[in-house]
Amino acid sequence: MLAIQFDRFGGPEVLRPVELPSPAVGDGEVLLTVEAAGVNFADTHQVDGSYLDASALPYVPGSEVVGRTPDGRRVLARVSGGYAEQVAAKESALVEVPEELGAAEALALLMQGLTAWHLLRTAARLREGETVVVHSAAGGVGTLAVQLAKEFGAGRVLAQASTPAKERLALELGADAVAAYPLAEKADVVLDAVGGELFDRALESMAPFGRLVTYGNAARAGFTPVDPARLGRLPASVVGFWLRPALAAPGGVSGPLGELFELVGAGRLKPVPGPDYPLAEARRAHEDLLARRTVGKVVLRP
Repeated sequence: MLAIQFDRFGGPEVLRPVELPSPAVGDGEVLLTVEAAGVNFADTHQVDGSYLDASALPYVPGSEVVGRTPDGRRVLARVSGGYAEQVAAKESALVEVPEELGAAEALALLMQGLTAWHLLRTAARLREGETVVVHSAAGGVGTLAVQLAKEFGAGRVLAQASTPAKERLALELGADAVAAYPLAEKADVVLDAVGGELFDRALESMAPFGRLVTYGNAARAGFTPVDPARLGRLPASVVGFWLRPALAAPGGVSGPLGELFELVGAGRLKPVPGPDYPLAEARRAHEDLLARRTVGKVVLRP
């Protein structure tokens, strides 16, 4: 089968198409024929060595797929090695996907949808009427976070994005205005996946007892030291978030994911499909993602 693999750490250039045997299927697992694999920023951190050590190499990235079971079910699954034509998945973790729902839309609800849900509910503990700023508001997580913040009762949602076209998209999805620092109004909640200078500017724009949730470092900048005395003077909180522990918590997947599917079914949440790339062009997909040339959910098609 065709798969994408890397045997050394680096940028997108280390990704290469290879032929591998079909994965072995263990107890409680099923072999999926992949319809589409999701591409996430976390994948780029696996490739550059931020998330893995050398003992894991060679490695096939990819943590989520839409695929078919041998008995014909169309399912969404969290996996390891998703950049491939076939992948083994735990039967207990499969979520059936309606035929009418696009693969990119379904994939958007898994890692990125759950991230957006937990950022607002679990990490920020959003309260009714609060002002929320979403950085990278045209990305896979951002497009969903803008909509969910409104759905969960935010009074105002401000969108930060890297281009005017991306700002327009965020406004179309329900953001009330574009966020420009220093903010004219203080933020109760900021969701930051960028880091670097943007993190620091956001921290200075927090309302008293606001929460700045940091969940990424797209700027690839060094992490900003946070002085506890500075937080006390604001006063504000910085909350770190990583999806994996949230998924491991009781109810961390089924409840939130069920709510997301219900919102989509009711037309109150619209996942934004991004560009499709052939599986063999995973390198180009990573290049475009890192250069911020994409919006919405990026997928690979075998």
